[in-house]
Amino acid sequence: MKKIFFLILVGLGYVNLHAQTKNFIDQPYIETSATADTLVTPDEIYLSITIAESDTKGKVSVEEMAGKMEQQLKHLGIDIKKQLTLNDLSSNFKKYFLRSKDVEKTKSYMLLVHTAVMAGKVMIALEDINIGNVNLERTAYSHPEKIQLLLRSRAIEKAYQQALALTHPLGQKVGNALYINDQTYNVRPLMKNAGIRIRGVSTLQTEKKEPLAIDFEKVKFQSGVSVRFKLLPPAQ
Repeated sequence: MKKIFFLILVGLGYVNLHAQTKNFIDQPYIETSATADTLVTPDEIYLSITIAESDTKGKVSVEEMAGKMEQQLKHLGIDIKKQLTLNDLSSNFKKYFLRSKDVEKTKSYMLLVHTAVMAGKVMIALEDINIGNVNLERTAYSHPEKIQLLLRSRAIEKAYQQALALTHPLGQKVGNALYINDQTYNVRPLMKNAGIRIRGVSTLQTEKKEPLAIDFEKVKFQSGVSVRFKLLPPAQ
């Protein structure tokens, strides 16, 4: 008896669900899709810095150069505890040259700065202490969620305006949204710039050391939606 009662409940649930689905499909609606995008200036700029004995032809140790680098960065107002990290746990690794038995000690760091101006200042400061092996690793934007929420709103407003434009010549009206499909992927765009080298002051042959005019490619964000609006009959 209980089994029969359970089957009746399941059957009623299926009928109810089917009826709701059928009612939704049977309603006249108009479906539009829209996207919105924007470009934002990156506020996370990662610079890879490599200190090698060859920078000073072996006259200054890698450890001493690292200490000078930290002092220069502190002078620029950079929090080295939060913004400067070693690229590997060994920190000191050795580079062997196959044609000789010489060994070169190096240290590799990753530095995070937040503006192109600061990146330029870092280049000049490190050039002053003979550290020129600095490369732009990647750039990113720190608050992608806020941007994507704003773009979602713009996309759905655009979809609504498209529905109005399509129905106006027919004298019909656009009702409430019956279905919204968010086509936005929650990703954090990164601009990888491997192999791009930022030139030091000496290579620019400038007499007056001013912040380098560095302009990074902006980060692109995009959101999309597909919306079904209820289609109302023309006003009588």
